[in-house]
Amino acid sequence: MTGAGNNIPFYEMFHIDGGNFTNAGSISSQVKKILMRAGFSHGVIRRTSIATFEAEMNVICYANRGNISLFITSDSLKIVVEDEGVGIPDVNLAMKEGYSTASEKIHELGFGAGMGLSNIKNHTDGMILTSKIGQGTHLEFVISLEGKDKEKVAPLFAARG
Repeated sequence: MTGAGNNIPFYEMFHIDGGNFTNAGSISSQVKKILMRAGFSHGVIRRTSIATFEAEMNVICYANRGNISLFITSDSLKIVVEDEGVGIPDVNLAMKEGYSTASEKIHELGFGAGMGLSNIKNHTDGMILTSKIGQGTHLEFVISLEGKDKEKVAPLFAARG
């Protein structure tokens, strides 16, 4: 695994095309495979995969394009999502379970139930969401590592040499 920065033994960025439902879930699956290969616990993998999938789907449903970045640090997994799109007019309202601005098309595809952002919040240890109308949205969330999961990071630092 490759590193980026002094305190980040692993970093990878993934591109998302807005509206591309054909590949929906592929990035969260790639993140899951990375974490499985690294030997993280089922709980950490599950929480990260759920939150990453929800973020990925939000970009696909609401933005023109975006990027998801995975950072593995000595004590956490951090996901950063940046998109170019319409933006979120009211972030507080968007955080309420069941609130959705999804189009009829998105609902017909089985998405847009208004649970994505609250699922991210519920499955992570910290979340920051900012948005600018007409520009896009920036989301960061963190999964804290403890015990055996924290030990999995040490070989990543050693591999950087």
